[in-house]
Amino acid sequence: MTRGGAGNMLGVGGTRQHLGRKALRGGERGGRIGGGLDPQAQKRELLRRLQQQRADRAQRAARRDTDQEVRE
Repeated sequence: MTRGGAGNMLGVGGTRQHLGRKALRGGERGGRIGGGLDPQAQKRELLRRLQQQRADRAQRAARRDTDQEVRE
């Protein structure tokens, strides 16, 4: 049995995609190959946003507390 040719083997492997120089070097930032943020940068950005949200909530809670004290 031979392994090559058009042997009707659907679902085995995939088609080879020829990449251009631009795609290999990072291309567009949202592209599939080489673009976008690396996992560490994504994690740092996520942590930064979470810390910012927590700080905003704490500020709002502190303001609410001081407003209630002033009313009493």
